[in-house]
Amino acid sequence: MYQENAIWMGVGAEPDNKHVNLLLNQANRHGLIAGASGTGKTVTLKVMAEGFSKAGVPVFMADVKGDITGMAQAGKDSEDMQERIKRFGIEGFTYAGCPVRIWDMLGGAGLPVRITISDMGPSLLSRLLELTEVQEGVLDIVFRIADDKNLLLIDLKDLRAMLNFVAEHADEYETTYGKVSAQSVGAILRTLISVEDQGGDVFFGEPALDLNDWFQCAENGQGYVNILNAAKLIQSPQIYAMFLLWMLSELFDTLPEEGDLDKPKFVFFFDEAHLLFNDMPTEFLDKIVQVVKLIRSKGVGVYFITQSPSDIPDEVLAQLSNRIQHGLRAYTPAEQKAVRAAAQSFRENPAFKSEDVILELGTGEALVSFLNEDGQPEIVERAKILPPQCLMAAASDDVMKEALSAQDELMKKYGEAVDRESAEEQIEELEEEEEKAAKEEEERKKREEEKAMKEKAKAKAAEKAAIRAEERKIRQREKQQEQMMKGIGKIASRVLGSFGREATRQITRNLFGGRRR
Repeated sequence: MYQENAIWMGVGAEPDNKHVNLLLNQANRHGLIAGASGTGKTVTLKVMAEGFSKAGVPVFMADVKGDITGMAQAGKDSEDMQERIKRFGIEGFTYAGCPVRIWDMLGGAGLPVRITISDMGPSLLSRLLELTEVQEGVLDIVFRIADDKNLLLIDLKDLRAMLNFVAEHADEYETTYGKVSAQSVGAILRTLISVEDQGGDVFFGEPALDLNDWFQCAENGQGYVNILNAAKLIQSPQIYAMFLLWMLSELFDTLPEEGDLDKPKFVFFFDEAHLLFNDMPTEFLDKIVQVVKLIRSKGVGVYFITQSPSDIPDEVLAQLSNRIQHGLRAYTPAEQKAVRAAAQSFRENPAFKSEDVILELGTGEALVSFLNEDGQPEIVERAKILPPQCLMAAASDDVMKEALSAQDELMKKYGEAVDRESAEEQIEELEEEEEKAAKEEEERKKREEEKAMKEKAKAKAAEKAAIRAEERKIRQREKQQEQMMKGIGKIASRVLGSFGREATRQITRNLFGGRRR
């Protein structure tokens, strides 16, 4: 219940009946609401969230069980409520709802929540897809190539197209980016099918969520309670956890430094917090610790809701200064150890032993320790949590319809998915250009080959012509030589013939002339 500069959360034990208040100027030091199922965590969450809302602080919370929507509706009077109001000594108590905005990641009732593949980034996406170290390395390469080529990764179709594109050009990219195996790409593509079946085809896309729309206040000055419809989403715990981790990181990366404020700018409630830390890799845990440590300087308070403090790593738990511990049950040694750890996290109250009280707490009771004005943890108090002014159960259908209809302006912004040109279409254009370039190159080579063949044929024809010319020259020389030889033969024949006749006569004269004497 909002009071000046504080949220009145409960009343301490008799006889003091001390008011237990969460100071608004210490609310960005983060907090924890823990307790077993059925001990009153949801009511505590509503009391705190409506206090922030009435103080003009917008909040975000996931509706895991479907009853958080009751914050939109005024509570109902009853004898039990009258008795509680009287017991707490609440003066001027009124039933009132809060201004709410309903969001949905899976296409249900509410404002669509979408983020792009690029916004999620390769690290968170690898965590979501539960990739091996090698597969995560391949995904890093895919994102790097997309950045270098200015290819927009908006939805799962873009990521699928990009994976196939890189696989087809793996040999070209290996020397620059590293090896991309077809097996790793195939494994990643198979995991995308699972995420798509869980609603990833709806969640990833545009228009992307603008977190500024979660920092708004209603016309009456109250902060909007942004409720994420997570009743179905919680069945896909990886998507739920990764979205909230993305949101926390995005708040840290985008908000400016604010220093110490009179009240937070925004409060983030993380229900079912154990889902975030299940099998959390070291690098992610380090990132969460860094964000939780530093985001308070940006005016953001983060409150984790879970069954046991042991669900949250010690490095994160150490940053949660405002604590509400509902009852725990301890039947096993591990559970008993968790109770001792929870009790030891409080500043001791000499009036009781926290370890024993945690086991005795009834529904609506809690051990509470908030920071005082000097930022020091107060002595733990056993307190009864106040009833909320809003409805404890889920809102009625009529109230929900009214709340949804009041979101028409934002529905115009987020209602219709936008499928603008992105990696899938850009890759098709690249492939068309490559195909066109390959075809042109093939035609160029063909023209060059034809030209070379023509030149070769021309050269061959010229060679043949030269050979024929040379043969003609040879035949002409042979003919000339033949004619010359014939001439020489005739001359020789005449010479030899004349010489022979004279020689014959001389021989005859010598033979017979001598006898005549």
